[in-house]
Order: sequence, then C-alpha cells, then structure tokens
Amino acid sequence: MKYGFIGCGNMGGAIARALSKKTKDILLADYFAEKAAALADELGCQSGDNETVVNTCDRIFLAVKPQMMAEVLAPLQPLFAKKKPIIITMAAGITIEKIQLLAGTFLPTVRIMPNTPVTVGAGMVLYAHNEAVSEAEMTDILADAAECGQWDSIDEELIDAACAVSSCSPAYLYLFLDAMAEGGAICGVPKEKAISYAAAAMIGAARMVQQSDKTPIELANAVCSPGGSTLAGLQKLTDGNFSQTVIECMKSAYKRNKELGQ
Repeated sequence: MKYGFIGCGNMGGAIARALSKKTKDILLADYFAEKAAALADELGCQSGDNETVVNTCDRIFLAVKPQMMAEVLAPLQPLFAKKKPIIITMAAGITIEKIQLLAGTFLPTVRIMPNTPVTVGAGMVLYAHNEAVSEAEMTDILADAAECGQWDSIDEELIDAACAVSSCSPAYLYLFLDAMAEGGAICGVPKEKAISYAAAAMIGAARMVQQSDKTPIELANAVCSPGGSTLAGLQKLTDGNFSQTVIECMKSAYKRNKELGQ
C-alpha cells in the first residue's frame, strides 16, 4: 500500500479524505476498528490493524495524540527494525528525534502540523523532514496531499511556535467570530445572519492580507475614518488590551506545545 494511517480521528480522517481524492491506495487503522472500517468504506479504501499498516505501507501517517505515541509505537518496534516506511507524524510537541527513539530505530520522518480547515481543503500544513526523506519523495507526498490546502516548509525548531499561529488559531478565530456575531445579535441582527456576515468579513480580510503588500495594521487603519464607527470599535479593543491578550494567548499555546514533547 502507498499510504497507511494509524489513527482515524478528526485530523487523521480529514487528511485521509483529502488523500483519497488522489489515490485509493490507502490502509486505515484505529484503536476503534469499527471507526477505521467505516471511514474505509466511505473513502473506498481498506482497513486493518497497526501491524498490517507497518508491514504493507510505504508512507504512514501517525495521527496519534502525543501522550499516546509511546504506547502505540512500542509494540511496532520489531517491525520498524525490518521495514523502513516514511513516517508522517502530526503529534504536537513530538520531535522527529523523539519519533526515532519511540520507534526504536532511525526512520525517514516527516513532521507536519495541520489545522482543522484541511477538512474543507483550506488548511495550512507546516512540515519539516529529516535527511532520509528525499526531495522527490516529499514532492510526491505534497502532490498527493494537495487537497488539504496550503503546505509550507519550515525549520523543525520553529514548528512549535508556528503551530500556535496556524494550528491553534482557528479556535481563537471561531471565538472572535462568535463574539462579533453575538454583539451583532444584541444590536438586533439575527444571530445566524451575523455569523454569516462576520465569517465573510473574516475570509475577505484574510484574502486582502494575502494579496496586499500592506501590513495588517496598515489595512486596519485603512478601514478607519476619523470619528467613525470602526475607530470607536477599535478603541474598545485597545481599552481591553486586545493585542497583548492575543500575544499572551500565542505564548501560552507555544509553551504547552513544548510541554507536550517532554
């Protein structure tokens, strides 16, 4: 098999769905076998157990929680000693070096940090890999997984910090969006419409950041008219120490990423 998955939770399942648009050469395994079987039936691929994945797959996604990684990999060590598949790990805080330790041998390894928008093909996936993964292999993986969204190479030492920005931030954006919609509802806009309006504004603003040569602060200033409503709203955010609160949010997520790797 070309691809295997050990773990079919939300993120593993999302990436498997994206891959299945390019290839059906996928074998799925999960602690709950029925979950893997159901997803395999949905995607038109196969399911099995962890041992079968290691024995038969060339590229294996480890969609396993950081605290479960040691328990999952320990019984697979004898198999890894005989076969050297490419390991693609997405566990927060777990370094490539630690994956080698837990697997009991040196393996070609890619470390990725996806975010939940991969579910709708609009994800941001950070990645780094060791020297055992060739550029040709990496190019092929990126082509197969293109339906996830954007992929960006980054030094592994920066992944824990970048994860706070790309992987954790959808939760913060959802919270901000809901608060905007709740404020709109209090002012009389139906909540469902307010959510739709806020989401559209968020998508449009993000697109402007991506396509403009201006900084986010410059774009924010461009929305403001002297004495206008936008400025009145921004003043409330400033009074509430909004920017510093968000910075502390990023720092806390980064700190927790480092702790998860211990």
